Amino acid sequence: MAGSINPYAQPNAFQRFAERLIFGHRGIVLLIFAAITVAMAFFASQLKVDAGFKKQIPLKHEYMKTFLDYEKQFGGANRILIAVMDKHGNMFNLPFFQTMQKVTIDASKIDHADPSRISSIFTPNVRFVEVVEDGFAGGNVIPDSFTPDLPGFQPSAEQFATIKANIEKAGIVGRLVAKDFSGAMVWVDLVPEDPAHGVKIDYDKVNAQLEAIRHRYENADTTIAIIGFAKMVGDISDGAKSVIWFFFITIAFTWCLLFAYSASTKLASLTVACALIAVVWMLGALRLLGFGIDPMNMLTPFLIFAIAVSHGEQMINRFRGELFFGGLEDGSVEELRARQGVDPQTAARLAFRMLLVPGAVALIAGCIGFATILIIPVRIIFELAVTATVGVALTILTDLILLPVLLSYCSLRNLDGKRNWRLRQLTQFDKLWTILARLSRPVPAAVVILIGLGMWFAAAHYGSRVMIGDAQKGVAELRPDARYNRDSTLISDKFALGVDMLNVIVEDAPNACTTSYPVMETINRFAWVMRNVPGVAQVITLPMAAEIVNAGWNEGNIRWRTLPRDNGALRQDTQGFETDSGLLNEDCSAMPVMMFLTDHRATTIDTVIAAVKKFRADNHAFAGADVNLRKQLTDQYNDAQAQGKVFVSDRVNLRLATGNVGVMAAINDEVRAVDHTMLYLLYAAVFVMCLLSFRNPLAALCIVLPLVLVTELGHSLMVEMDIGKKVNTLTVLALGVGVGVDYAIYIFARMREAMRQGTPLTESYFSALKTTGIAVFYTALTLAVGVGLWIFSDLKFQADMGVLLTFMFVVNMVAAIVFLPALCRWLLRPREHGMA
Repeated sequence: MAGSINPYAQPNAFQRFAERLIFGHRGIVLLIFAAITVAMAFFASQLKVDAGFKKQIPLKHEYMKTFLDYEKQFGGANRILIAVMDKHGNMFNLPFFQTMQKVTIDASKIDHADPSRISSIFTPNVRFVEVVEDGFAGGNVIPDSFTPDLPGFQPSAEQFATIKANIEKAGIVGRLVAKDFSGAMVWVDLVPEDPAHGVKIDYDKVNAQLEAIRHRYENADTTIAIIGFAKMVGDISDGAKSVIWFFFITIAFTWCLLFAYSASTKLASLTVACALIAVVWMLGALRLLGFGIDPMNMLTPFLIFAIAVSHGEQMINRFRGELFFGGLEDGSVEELRARQGVDPQTAARLAFRMLLVPGAVALIAGCIGFATILIIPVRIIFELAVTATVGVALTILTDLILLPVLLSYCSLRNLDGKRNWRLRQLTQFDKLWTILARLSRPVPAAVVILIGLGMWFAAAHYGSRVMIGDAQKGVAELRPDARYNRDSTLISDKFALGVDMLNVIVEDAPNACTTSYPVMETINRFAWVMRNVPGVAQVITLPMAAEIVNAGWNEGNIRWRTLPRDNGALRQDTQGFETDSGLLNEDCSAMPVMMFLTDHRATTIDTVIAAVKKFRADNHAFAGADVNLRKQLTDQYNDAQAQGKVFVSDRVNLRLATGNVGVMAAINDEVRAVDHTMLYLLYAAVFVMCLLSFRNPLAALCIVLPLVLVTELGHSLMVEMDIGKKVNTLTVLALGVGVGVDYAIYIFARMREAMRQGTPLTESYFSALKTTGIAVFYTALTLAVGVGLWIFSDLKFQADMGVLLTFMFVVNMVAAIVFLPALCRWLLRPREHGMA
């Protein structure tokens, strides 16, 4: 990176020591780098894709404490839904039931499937109950006499009618059976992950098993639709594998642009090689740290490559100036022609001396800036922060040490031709630089600042509408026409529910479901309120099931579909429900209210969560996040039992939340909590970096303010593109901010050198544009082309981030060129010599 150090000034003790150490032992330095690169390449080759459900969630959040408390009793949020759909719209035919039975059996064999939490019309835990003359009768939805797996079996119309009636009696229409009877579904809950005890799910393997089921049974008559976290991660992993091709394409485009800029195969190749070495070292370091590559973290190597190229481009820019002209490329063409260059080793030493301190300070500050994302308490963010920080730290070694050492051996052919090419580069944009330099005069500078303030106000207003969480239906990481999103749409249309599920756990005293009408009535009233909240498709609770049983005890009369106030009748209505129904735990001290949502957009989640919080506040149904009401009531119950007394309590505690929507709500809360804080920390890191480099707080402010404007413009683009702020988008945005600030530093560093020599601001700015502007332009172009290619990715997330980062790289460059001199005119004029 550019800095404020004059290479012709006497170097300080640290620079002298570093220069002697590095260039006095160039061969040893190269051998050390070669050995480390080989070792890191070996470790990098052992990296595996490492996705994990619990890596995605903030385990310390209130909702996730509930999630962990009841994960084993009611299942987690890691559910797979496999829908078997008849393409002709009628499931009542033998081939469909043969396929449905086979899919159910195969689903039970999926790795880490919880056998107690697999449900379909063929599993024994899905039963119906009906009223008969002698009372109640019930059984499996599929009668024992219906055996589609036996050779020669031919079902009758009466058997299909019986199955349809059983389905309706079981109340599973819309849940396990399509509303129009065009298909049925298998629910598969995976066992909770517990890496500490060796329970770690291989999502790639699970996805392969799911795809095998699809391949085996999908045909001209049947469609197999599959959704769930495991399937989503698997599809994202498959899409992420295409990232490798984009990486090679990015390298090729980057090399071509560097060649166009430097007119040298050697300089372009050395810059790209050093950037690749930084990426290899980063990947090897991840393996040594015990990490894998998470599909959500696949973009980080791209960004490290981009950062390394950005800094390497400045190194070769300085190197050429020394090699061709023996110093900075200022002055007229005639003056530059009259200068004599130096040999490659001297040029590399001077470039190293000039960029060592400011480059190191900038990159270290970048490490600090990237480390700010650690304030998001999610494991995947921890890994991403470590990945980015380690990658940027290693760039210090590859760009500030390895590259200049390699350049010291670089003897360019046709030196005169390359020197003339550089002279043409320095003059071909003089007219443009002259126009832009006028923006640093007092009146135009004031106008530019006012325009900037207007843009900031408009962008801040529009960008404030950016959503926290998903802004679209379906999985935002995949394209709308991706198979997963099409399956999700099909299941949502055909069933009254999908995988978007929110469970509120109702805690109460043991046996409250049989001894406390007020508890059951509160749950029932809560369910009624939530059924009427926009975005809630269906609600299932134990009191609702008990109402159906109560009506059954009264000749099925619908007027008796209500909760009895008598404890005996209440016990009679609820005693038949087992824990495998998912409606209660073993002693009925916890009962989930299961809500199936229409989608998981941020607006839907926020609306539903707000309704839950309002109900529990209005009904005094929440003991507090830090109060374990269930334990208190259980202890009181046990004490009363020991004393031979009866303990009944009407208190309830509505705890948010389990289910995948509960996880999303917790993540959205954490992102909302750290959103502004993280950006402020990033700005502070950049400010401190500039303060250390230039030792002037106003100079640091001139560099930071355009960055703030561009960030707000980035938020506006996210609103326009329906990109929500999530864990992965927020971190990519932060990384983009860290990279984008370099342009302003490059330009200001050159301006400051000229201003210190008494040159007026306008002339200093013209000189900075003339010598550094082309490098800044090519750097922005290189970065923008590299990430802009992502638009063709199979992953919508990568395509969206490509557009966002391209925008930020280019607009940061424009902001540095346009707004920086205007700010310098009005903020630094009273304090800088020769700025008349």
